[in-house]
Formats: sequence, C-alpha cells, structure tokens
Amino acid sequence: MWVSLAFLAALLLGLYDVAKKRSLRDNAVLPVLWLNTLFSTIIFLPALLDSAVGGGWLDNTLFETTSGTLRDHAIIVVKAAMVLSSWIFGYFGIKHLPLTIVGPINATRPILTLVGAMIIFGERLNGYQWIGVILAIVSLYLLSRSSKKEGVNFTNNRWILCIAAAALIGACCGLYDRHIMFSMNPTFVQSWFSFYQLLMMSIIVAVLWLPKRKEQRFHWSWAIPMISILLSAADMAYYHALSDSAAMIAIVSMIRRSSVLVSFTCGALLFGERNLKAKALDLLLILIGMIFLYIGSN
Repeated sequence: MWVSLAFLAALLLGLYDVAKKRSLRDNAVLPVLWLNTLFSTIIFLPALLDSAVGGGWLDNTLFETTSGTLRDHAIIVVKAAMVLSSWIFGYFGIKHLPLTIVGPINATRPILTLVGAMIIFGERLNGYQWIGVILAIVSLYLLSRSSKKEGVNFTNNRWILCIAAAALIGACCGLYDRHIMFSMNPTFVQSWFSFYQLLMMSIIVAVLWLPKRKEQRFHWSWAIPMISILLSAADMAYYHALSDSAAMIAIVSMIRRSSVLVSFTCGALLFGERNLKAKALDLLLILIGMIFLYIGSN
C-alpha cells in the first residue's frame, strides 16, 4: 500500500510543480509562497481546531488527528523551518529555470536521502533498487551536459545553486520525516506544519517583500491556490505512506520524485521549453529507474 501512496504523491507533485511554475511567471516569489502557506492552513483548519481543543470530531476519517504535546509542536516547528528554507530556494530556482531542468534535478534528491537512510536507519537496498539509484545518478550527469546548450552551466549558475540547496535541505527533511512519522499522526504533522509555516512566512513577507512591493510586483493567478491544493494532497499521500511500518524512506523518496514525468511533459507542452530530445534520455533513465525500484520493493 505504501508504494501505491508514494506513486500517487508523485503524480500530484508533478502537477504541483506545473502550478508553481505558472504562478511564478513574471511574479514576485515571496507573496506567492505566503499565499501557498495560507491556503494550505485553510485546507487543514478543521484538523487544526480539532487538534487544538481535542474534540475528536474527525475520528475515523482521513483527517483524524491528535492533540500533541509541547515536544510534538517543537518537532513540527523544526520541520516547518527546514521545509520553508527548501521552498524559498526552490521557488526562486523554478522561476528562473526551465521545468525540464528543475524536474530531473529534484528527482535526484532521494540519492542524498538514500545515503542518510543507510547511515541513520540501517536501510539496505536489493539489486533492483540499486539499479534504479545508479540510473538516477547517470541521468543527473547527462542533464548537466545537455543543459549547457541552453546556457545553463551547473557549476556557476546561481539558480542551479538554489535548486541544489533546495534538494540538499529537502533530503534532510525526508530523513526527518521518516524519524517523526514513526510516532506522530500524519494529519497532526501536516496541519500544524502548515500553520507554523504561515507564521514564519508572514514575518518574512513583512520584512523582505512589503517594503519592496513596488519593485517586486505581485499579480493574482488562479494557479496559486492550486499549488496548495495539489501539495496538500501529495503530502497527505506521502505522510500516510511513511506511517506504514514497512515503508522504506529511500524508496518512498525516490518514487515520489518520479513526479518529473508529469512536470517534464507539461514543461514541453505548456511552456514551450527547448532541447527536449537530449533531456528525454535523462527522463527515460529516471522512468526505468522507477520501474526497477517498484519491482525491488514488492
């Protein structure tokens, strides 16, 4: 079941990247991200209220939650800060880079997670799973070569560095998620995580964007609320996958990043991105890698 949930999260994440790219077109980054945290909090408002007062109104539903201790809330605050840092880097990167470059880079995040999972949780991969990981590594190397044709040099492009920072922090978040999901309710994590992110982003927007809002213009797009809807659904599938005691974080993270299939296709069809033939080989390698991971985890 956890494998199927991981693939569902991948599909929704791919659509999330498309909505994010559309929302950031000629738009200020920070208010878009603030609205994302606002809408996500609104989606989980019933769970937040249930958790805060311990009403139990949502018991035996998909949004069933718990009250949580002060320690639990402190753990969620740390998670919110980590993810928000990754998002800020990622949003700036995806605004200035083609989806057909960003997607494959993000798809390699589980490689970093894999190293941590092997060290911290003692996870071990079988032969099929190792083949999937190796193919992902090869695809990243090929992507770095093909991207030079678009003037994107992986070694000195600041937006590539932003995506790399987002990937590194995101990998750390994946390991942190696996740790906390052993003992915490998924809806509790997701609802309070959204709320604490909203508080943090409100401060960031007030300090960094509002004084410069005339230079960094913001305009409304209906793609903005779709970011929150798609991400909330993707995270719900992800957290429920991790809450399964049989789940392996290295595999869940790798499958989750197969979202590149969706974002790559939409980048080509909706945004008219170039150099697709060379990038298609990277995409094919990732797809084959996902198949090997799926076989190896069953």
